[in-house]
Amino acid sequence: MLTEKDHQQIKEHGISIEQVEQQIAAFKAGFPFVNLISPAKRGDGIHAFDEKRLAELRELYKDNSEQFEIIKFVPASGAASRMFKHLFEFLDWYDGSNEAIERLEKDKSFNSVFYFLKNINRFAFIKDLKDALSKDGLDLSTLLEEKRYDVPIRYLLFDKGLGYAELPKALLMFHQYDGFSRMAIGEHLVEGAHYARCRDGVVNIHFTISPEHKTKFDQFIECRKKEYESSYGVKYNIGFSEQKPSTDIIAVDMNNEPFREDDGKLHFRPGGHGALIENLNDLKGDIIFIKNIDNIVPDRLKEPTTLYKQVIGGLLIELQEKTFEYLRLLEDGKVDADKLNEIATFAERDLMIQFPDRFNRMSLSQKTYYLFERLNRPMRVCGMVKNEGEPGGGLFWVKNSKDEVSLQIVEFSQINLQDAQQKQLAMEATHFNPVDLVCAVRDFKGNQFELTNYIDHTTGFISVKSKDGRDLKAQELPGLWNGAMADWITVAVDVPIITFNPVKTINDLLREQHQYN
Repeated sequence: MLTEKDHQQIKEHGISIEQVEQQIAAFKAGFPFVNLISPAKRGDGIHAFDEKRLAELRELYKDNSEQFEIIKFVPASGAASRMFKHLFEFLDWYDGSNEAIERLEKDKSFNSVFYFLKNINRFAFIKDLKDALSKDGLDLSTLLEEKRYDVPIRYLLFDKGLGYAELPKALLMFHQYDGFSRMAIGEHLVEGAHYARCRDGVVNIHFTISPEHKTKFDQFIECRKKEYESSYGVKYNIGFSEQKPSTDIIAVDMNNEPFREDDGKLHFRPGGHGALIENLNDLKGDIIFIKNIDNIVPDRLKEPTTLYKQVIGGLLIELQEKTFEYLRLLEDGKVDADKLNEIATFAERDLMIQFPDRFNRMSLSQKTYYLFERLNRPMRVCGMVKNEGEPGGGLFWVKNSKDEVSLQIVEFSQINLQDAQQKQLAMEATHFNPVDLVCAVRDFKGNQFELTNYIDHTTGFISVKSKDGRDLKAQELPGLWNGAMADWITVAVDVPIITFNPVKTINDLLREQHQYN
């Protein structure tokens, strides 16, 4: 039961009582699995272009991009602590004793720690780390020779040194160049200058951040913004936003009753990256590129990324222009059967919209209304890479509760892998989404879509967490590029794997793609 104090706390959080009751009901009922029809493949849901077509789309984007307000949107709020999981596990027991050294050298499960230490001079943060050690009279080479391995790791992770464990990925040194290193946020500024330039050379970049990191982000911008503007001949308009408290979700205990903290208050948790649809909805742009903070490369490999960003941007502009043309005709209502068939063919072939069987039995006026409703939606073009073992949502044809079939980016946690047929379909997926999207968020009259109207609220995630030693259930909103965009027009393009270079652990920065030479 919710008390009067609970009601007040909920109100102060910016959430309605009805929302909390719906959240609790979702815990009790759970979320249904998606109904996979088939995996999308090249030629069946995923466009694949030859070099001529790639060049055409790139030029179309370059010729028209300055007509639009372009924004590069980068989710960057999470702390980087998960990148260092294997190092934390090592610190839990390593004390420099002979027994500890022997265990380290014999136990293959610590190969990743050895790999990190062996290659420590190849990381972009190495100068900063050596400087931090030197201030306390310590030398890295000597520490390694003496097998005091825990010392440099502690200086990397904790506040006595660089404090990387508490920083967001955006503020970590990712890449080393001749004479300098560049943070992840800096790489995004450089990348944005290559493909997100608007009129008058303005580059709009928006980062979602956590409030505790705001000061450090501001310090970076104050110190480095003019340097980047001078180097790349642009003017940066950099914005920040935080996940809204109103998107938090109540936690429940294992009996699906509200989880209470030691002082009796309700416990709320962030709603996951699906909550960022609210941040996206607040942006006043025409075309919005979305890319994760850790999926970046040094300058020598930026050309493929730039090419395919311009390609998917060009395709979005081309499809949006044609869609707007048809929407104006449909709104006027002056379309005959031939024109309706032309529009339907375009929707099915180019926009990947599948029509129900009843569409062919509709009258002309019904078809006109139906096509208008299906075309007058936000649109996204998604870069999809071939599945080579990296994590990421797959692209599938999915049927919803209304028997409508559409393209959806689906996470494995949404699939009933206990169902042999569904599992087989999941295993047949050839591509996944590396969070490489470009979005059109205005309608044919120039009005901004209310993006929260296009969320599939029947999707979501429930997991077991702990708080103060007690288990609880946590719920996440539909993922930003999963259920939060479920009712968008979705178009997919085959892009090369070189455009996907995530950094999930610190050792990923030792991959060839993240090294300078």
